[in-house]
Amino acid sequence: MAQPKAIADRIEFDRLPDSALIRLRQLLAGGLLPFSMSTAWRKVREGRFPRPLRISTQVTAWRVGDVRKWLEDPASYRDPETQRACRSQARPSPEGQK
Repeated sequence: MAQPKAIADRIEFDRLPDSALIRLRQLLAGGLLPFSMSTAWRKVREGRFPRPLRISTQVTAWRVGDVRKWLEDPASYRDPETQRACRSQARPSPEGQK
């Protein structure tokens, strides 16, 4: 009996090494993400989904290991890069200190 495509894609995802790169369309088509493409990009901006790597001017991809970390606990995931950027913006400048 043939497996549904989403299950077959999930099995292939599970076989990939953490260092592999995967495109957003593959994550969505494989049923790994329970939301739309626009929601994925919003979550990236908010730091609630891993940031992708820019491969070229029109190509971005995610590290499989980063997506796996998100899948472990999506509700409490916070992207480390976004958190660092937010903390650095919140710090007062040295000129303002006395």
